[in-house]
Amino acid sequence: MFSDLSAHKEGSSLLSHPTSEDQGPVFERTSLAYIPCSERFRVGERSFSRQYAHIYAARLMQMRPVLSERAQQTWGSDVLIRKLCDLQTGEQCCVVGTLFKRMELQPSILKEISEEYNLLPQPARAKYIHEDDELILEDELQRIKLEGKIDKDKCVTGSIIAVYGAERTDGKFTVEDFCTANLPLQTPRAALDSDRFVLLASGLGLGSSHADSMLGLQLLVDMVTGQLGGSGEQSGAATISRVLLAGNLLSQRTQDKDASTKAKYLTKKTQAGSVDAIRLLDELLLQLVASVPVDVMPGQYDPTNYTLPQQPLHRCMFPLSSVYPTLQLASNPYQANIDGVKFLGTSGQNVSDIQKYSSMDSHLEILEETLRLRHLAPTAPDTLGCYPFYQRDPFILEECPHVYFSGNGSTFESKLIKGPDDQEVLLVSIPEFSTTQTACLINLRTLQCEPISFSAFSADEAEESEMNISH
Repeated sequence: MFSDLSAHKEGSSLLSHPTSEDQGPVFERTSLAYIPCSERFRVGERSFSRQYAHIYAARLMQMRPVLSERAQQTWGSDVLIRKLCDLQTGEQCCVVGTLFKRMELQPSILKEISEEYNLLPQPARAKYIHEDDELILEDELQRIKLEGKIDKDKCVTGSIIAVYGAERTDGKFTVEDFCTANLPLQTPRAALDSDRFVLLASGLGLGSSHADSMLGLQLLVDMVTGQLGGSGEQSGAATISRVLLAGNLLSQRTQDKDASTKAKYLTKKTQAGSVDAIRLLDELLLQLVASVPVDVMPGQYDPTNYTLPQQPLHRCMFPLSSVYPTLQLASNPYQANIDGVKFLGTSGQNVSDIQKYSSMDSHLEILEETLRLRHLAPTAPDTLGCYPFYQRDPFILEECPHVYFSGNGSTFESKLIKGPDDQEVLLVSIPEFSTTQTACLINLRTLQCEPISFSAFSADEAEESEMNISH
C-alpha cells in the first residue's frame, strides 16, 4: 500500500543530520500510458427543441437485446418474451420494458407555483419515497402496473429490466421474478510490475469560508508534488502518477442565485463570486500540473452547463495552468484508460439523485446497482437534468470498467465486486474534501484503494485538547 511505500527509512527523517551533498536524492515520477475515452460524452451541435421521449426509446431499443438474452439465461431458453400489446391473461411470460415510478412526494413544477393558489409549498425532503408509490412498466406502445415480488422502494424511474410473471384479470402484472442486464463484458487488466497510484479527490469547495480546508488542500498539493516530508515520503509521492479531481471544485457559496432576478443596475459593477475561486483553483492547478498529470472534471457548482453530460471547463479560465500539457480538462461523466486500467465515474449527481428517489442510502450500493443496470444515470431525464439525445443513449455501459467511482460523497467507501464472467470492478465513493479533508489512492497493480487524510486543528479542537491535557 501507499502508506508502506511512504514509511520512514533510516536517515530519511527531517530530524536527521544533513548529508554532505549539496542536493538531496531526486525521485523520478513514474509515467503512465493515458488514453481519454470520454468522446461519447461530448455534445457537438446543441439543440433543445427535441422531446425527451426519444432518449427513453433509444435506451429501450439498445437494451432490449441484452435483457432478452439475460432473461433466457435466467429463466430458460424456452421462456416466452412478449411485448405488452401481446400479453394474454394468465400466461406466464417475460416482458422487457422501462420502469416508471409514480411517486406521491415527487416535486412538481405545478406544486412549486402553488403559492398563486394560496397553498403551502412542498417541504424539502431527504427522501421522496412513500408507501403509496406505484411501479409501472412501459414499452413502445403500452404500460402496465406491476405488483408482486419486486421492491418498489429500491427501483427508480428509467431502469430497463425484464420481469417474469403473468397478467391478472384486473389488468395488473404479477411479478414472480425480475432481472437486470448485469455487468457487461470486461477487457482483462494488463499486469503491472510495480505499484503505481492514481489520486482521486472531489469537492474541493474553493470560495468557502473554511480556512482549515484550504490548509488541508495545500498539504495535499505539497504531498503530491514532493514538498512534504523527507525522502521516504518523497519516494512514495513519486509513485502517484496521476491526479483526478472529480467535480465541485468551487463551493456552493459561489453560486449567486439572486443575480438573475435582481435589476441590472444593481449588479452592473458587482463581481461574480466564482471569479476569485477560479483564480485560486488556477494557482493550485499550476502547482500540480508542473509535477504530475491532472484530470479536472466539472461538478454541480462549477461554471459549466448544468445538464449531464457536463462539458469540460473552458481553458481560458486557467491562464496559468492551461499552458502545461499535463492539464486535461475532462467531461462529467469521465472515462479513460490509464495504463490498461479503465476508469469510469461521475462527480456524484447521478448517485445523489438516486439516493433521494429510492430506499438506497449507501453510495456503493447505488454504484453497484447502476453497474448491474448497465446505466450511469437511469433517473435522467426524469429527475436529473440531461441533454435530449434522440439517436443513442451515451449513459449505457457497453464495456465493464475496472474502476467505477462517484465524487462528493459524505464518507470514503470502497468495495471490490466480481461479475458472473470473472469481471472485477473496484467501486469507490470519493468523499467531499472540503468537509472530510480526505482523498483516496488507487493502486493500479492490485486495485486496492486507501484513504489519505489531511487534518488541521480548528480553534474548538485546540480548546478541547487543552482541556483534556489539563485533566
